[in-house]
Amino acid sequence: MTAVLVIEDDDRIRLALLLALEEEGYTARGAATAEEGLRMQRSDPADNVLFDLMLPGIDGFEGIRQLRRDDDVPIVVVSARDDTHDIVAALEAGADDYVVKPIAIKELSARLRALRRRARAVVAPVAVQVVGDLEISPDAGEVRRGGHPVPLTRTEFRLLCELAEHAGRVLSRQQLLQRVWGYDSGDERLVDVHVGRLRQKIEAEPGNPRHLVTLRGLGYKLQR
Repeated sequence: MTAVLVIEDDDRIRLALLLALEEEGYTARGAATAEEGLRMQRSDPADNVLFDLMLPGIDGFEGIRQLRRDDDVPIVVVSARDDTHDIVAALEAGADDYVVKPIAIKELSARLRALRRRARAVVAPVAVQVVGDLEISPDAGEVRRGGHPVPLTRTEFRLLCELAEHAGRVLSRQQLLQRVWGYDSGDERLVDVHVGRLRQKIEAEPGNPRHLVTLRGLGYKLQR
């Protein structure tokens, strides 16, 4: 049974989420602070973590950064804050997705299932792909630029592999949401933020990308 850790300081919201998740078939437990949640995750890891942002002590942004340093568990932010800056900051801290309160539990459950399927997916053996000075080894989970290893998160790696598989072709944001995140629909800012982070790692000049280019109004393309 999939285990979910809910880090939420509002007792009523936390209890409501725990009960709703259990009705959806999850094993759910909660923490009122980031510190408590981090201790729980390190001692008894959950399969997914839901993180509020407005927490006492360490806030959600810092909590996500600390968790992401040594754990690649799928993280979903659940917050009333719907400002684009907050969403981008949470994703850049290491969150995989962002859901705005009030929450539709069926939608949240569907996203958790998609994230778990993605986390468990095994990449079929594929020969090393060379795109410019990038060497991408899907089966080994490795990327090199100019012969030097490039550390990528799981999501960044899957995004790059998807773009490399269709190198020279434009993929829309919705196509990438479906193929990388497993969502039939969703917030396209997820794609934009992860593309931006990926550019910072694979481009010599991220502001003038040579490999990962934007086709305005169409999507993204990895140049051959």
